[in-house]
Amino acid sequence: MVEIDRPILEAVERQARRFGKTRGAQASALLEDYAELIDDLHAAAGEARATDIARRLGVSHATAIKAIARLKREGLATAQPYRGVFLTEAGRALAGRVRARHLLVVALLRAVGVPGEAAELDAEGMEHHVSEATLAAFARFLKR
Repeated sequence: MVEIDRPILEAVERQARRFGKTRGAQASALLEDYAELIDDLHAAAGEARATDIARRLGVSHATAIKAIARLKREGLATAQPYRGVFLTEAGRALAGRVRARHLLVVALLRAVGVPGEAAELDAEGMEHHVSEATLAAFARFLKR
């Protein structure tokens, strides 16, 4: 394990900012995962039904319905009875950004020797917590 020098306690404002960033990322991760999956389902099957979304995310139908309602409130999706869920332009843009982050994180993990399946699993959580500055550094590293 690599040892990193860091004080036991950081300055209050710095530590609060760090933990706040994590909470914010966790709150948006759910919407991002749903948007990416809905986009993938449309690309592969031509539709995204709540039942399929729930099954692929491993959640209950009720949980998927609540998340879809949140996507709608945020202006990221629309839904029509018996027709499934559709991403708005903003929802499709979000899905594209999330997919690009995921692929970049996977590529970095693979470049440092993480096996494929582990890289995919780890990237699924990391992609929501990585800053734009860190993503840019990942991209620069991979170009070398």
